Amino acid sequence: MNFVEQCIRDSLPIWEQCLHSEFLTRLKDGTLSEDCLKGYIVDDSLYLWQYAKVFAWGILHAQDTDALRTFYSFLAFVNEGEGATRVQYLKRYGLTDEQIQRLPQRPQNKAYTDYMLAAAREGIPECMMASLPCTLSYGWIFRRLLERAPVVRDTVYWPLVRDYADDSYDEICRRWIDFGNRVCEGLPEARLARCMEIFRECSRLELGFWEMSCTPREDLPPHN
Repeated sequence: MNFVEQCIRDSLPIWEQCLHSEFLTRLKDGTLSEDCLKGYIVDDSLYLWQYAKVFAWGILHAQDTDALRTFYSFLAFVNEGEGATRVQYLKRYGLTDEQIQRLPQRPQNKAYTDYMLAAAREGIPECMMASLPCTLSYGWIFRRLLERAPVVRDTVYWPLVRDYADDSYDEICRRWIDFGNRVCEGLPEARLARCMEIFRECSRLELGFWEMSCTPREDLPPHN
């Protein structure tokens, strides 16, 4: 078992809690309100703008061209790969990036991105361990959600589920895992323990994000 697999195994109970969070349970059952979904899309947008800074830090501090290219590809994926569906939902709700950039992060969201950015500054391995739980847990969660509730294909939630449950996203996750293992190879035990701690804490903060999302934002108009 490689190091990232060990981190996943360590955090898997937290990912299970995410899967069974109220937000995702309602999404799976088809009972999630669009006000909650709209709030999630706004919060996710605010999160992704901070998440992109993690990879920008990696680009700035990359110690070889392969690492630089890898971090650049991660940044491009966050800005472009995850952006299309997000923009699609924003249009549905009559929102633009310019409008929501003026909105604050909710406390759980800000706690997550503040921790992630602080951890990333500790070094390239820590930067990867801070970023991986978001990417990898989404693939794990949404593939299982689709297996258990294939009828989600016929709901407004499908574009969100589809993005993270398909084989192309799984391939992206595998590339991120490979790079995470490479940058952690040969680290002292104490630093590996710190990397696993970061991975676990970011997984816990992911859970807080899902729990936050079952409550609509109060600074958005209700969905008609």
